[in-house]
Amino acid sequence: QVQLVESGGGLVQAGGSLRLSCTASGRTFSSYAMAWFRQAPGKEREFVSTISWGGGSTYYADSVKGRFTISRDNAKNTVYLQMNSLKPEDTAVYYCAGRRSYSTVPVTTTPEYNYWGQGTQVTVSS
Repeated sequence: QVQLVESGGGLVQAGGSLRLSCTASGRTFSSYAMAWFRQAPGKEREFVSTISWGGGSTYYADSVKGRFTISRDNAKNTVYLQMNSLKPEDTAVYYCAGRRSYSTVPVTTTPEYNYWGQGTQVTVSS
């Protein structure tokens, strides 16, 4: 079993930055593809970004491309989401997710991910 714990959310003004972190338990983190999803009030959970097991392949939703950067440190069992130029429409609960995979093909749908964190709130004020 893998447990994921997110941190780094908060309140920020439009144009500002935040860095989210997701730390995993266990010794098999490096065999997991990791992703970030988000869910705004009244909306479905949506894909934000994903990174392959080794960090060599990344993929982003069009809505965040050029503003967000996903990265990982397998020695620390942690995946990050650097969020710059934040907009009010980025306001949501952000979830970290993982799936055991050595593929570099990006997966953007929630049923494919076996493990989820509890979420961290990001609020961007205008």
